[in-house]
Amino acid sequence: MCYHVSTAPKEKLEKFAINKSLVIQTAIESFYHVSGFARPFLPTILNSDSKLIQPSRWKLLPFWVKTEDDAKKYANTLNAESESIFEKKSYAPYILKNRGLLLVDGFYEPHSIKGQKETENYYLTFPEHNIFSLGIVYAPWTDQETGEIMYTFSIITTPANDLLTKIHNVKKRMPLIIPENKWNEWLIADTKQDIENLMQPLEDGILEAKHVVRVTGMRGEDTNTREIQNKIK
Repeated sequence: MCYHVSTAPKEKLEKFAINKSLVIQTAIESFYHVSGFARPFLPTILNSDSKLIQPSRWKLLPFWVKTEDDAKKYANTLNAESESIFEKKSYAPYILKNRGLLLVDGFYEPHSIKGQKETENYYLTFPEHNIFSLGIVYAPWTDQETGEIMYTFSIITTPANDLLTKIHNVKKRMPLIIPENKWNEWLIADTKQDIENLMQPLEDGILEAKHVVRVTGMRGEDTNTREIQNKIK
């Protein structure tokens, strides 16, 4: 599954926005590594306004979740499996109309070694560490205690391509990556069939992978450092 990502530094995101004729709504914290379990706000493009980069919070909260305390206890909705997204109650009300793009510059996946208890981690990026987009389903959410309004999202996952089958070699899943030439199709699709056709594994030969420190096991440590992305032997 996809629980760990990195996002572009401020200057890199600003340059990306200018090149794509996008507007950044407000300053968004960037991360060399962040876990979905921290429920961070990350840069997204939502189909409600496809020219705006805005912060959305990781972990989709459906309308029946009423408060922040309820949100902390709610089921794990960090990822939504493409094969069941139209049936699962957390996603079914949203997938047809509420889709978007999560702007990242990498993600981390575990790799299991036979006879070894702890997994290794790999960091996956596009060539030249360019920004790319993960497909998301989102829900507007209001905290009924505070009145705070936010967008919340889940990263959609698909079966792994050949590269991720070798890396994420137990669950064999990968995040849905929406190529730039498919952005518009993804954001405007309005039928189940069209959406399902777009929820496919990324073709092989694009992602680059390198062995990095085991960020998935570094609980309580500061992993938001540039060095966390360094290749190790």
